[in-house]
Amino acid sequence: MSIYDAAMKYKESGTPLVIFAGSEYGTGSSRDWAAKGTKLMGVKAVVTQSFERIHRSNLVGMGVLPLQFKDGQSAATLNLDGSETFDLTGLENTSVRPMQEVTLKINRANGETDETLLTLRIDTPIELEYYKGGGILQYVLRQLLVG
Repeated sequence: MSIYDAAMKYKESGTPLVIFAGSEYGTGSSRDWAAKGTKLMGVKAVVTQSFERIHRSNLVGMGVLPLQFKDGQSAATLNLDGSETFDLTGLENTSVRPMQEVTLKINRANGETDETLLTLRIDTPIELEYYKGGGILQYVLRQLLVG
């Protein structure tokens, strides 16, 4: 099945999606439509070794959570094979702050679990407000309505 068809199937079932990628994620696709497409496919978070600067900012603006592996970590070093499900912890309370650590719980198909720390790549307080608001458009509209 194509990536699009799989994404739509997961979106219909209410399954949030996470992209795992290598370094400089988003290079060559920093236009805002690359982040819009990611959001429209139901992706809630992107976990990478590093981000292209503008694309990371565009993901935040679309309400997609950018997370970064710690140095030396990757999907390969964590032995991810696509059969896992994931939980993110550390984002539940109101004291979320830029660049904080977040815990990724890896639930493996064989029943084992592992945890690793990631860095939240929301880099500034205003980006955090955009993300909490569901993206920059929703944030701006809410500001206009409040007035």
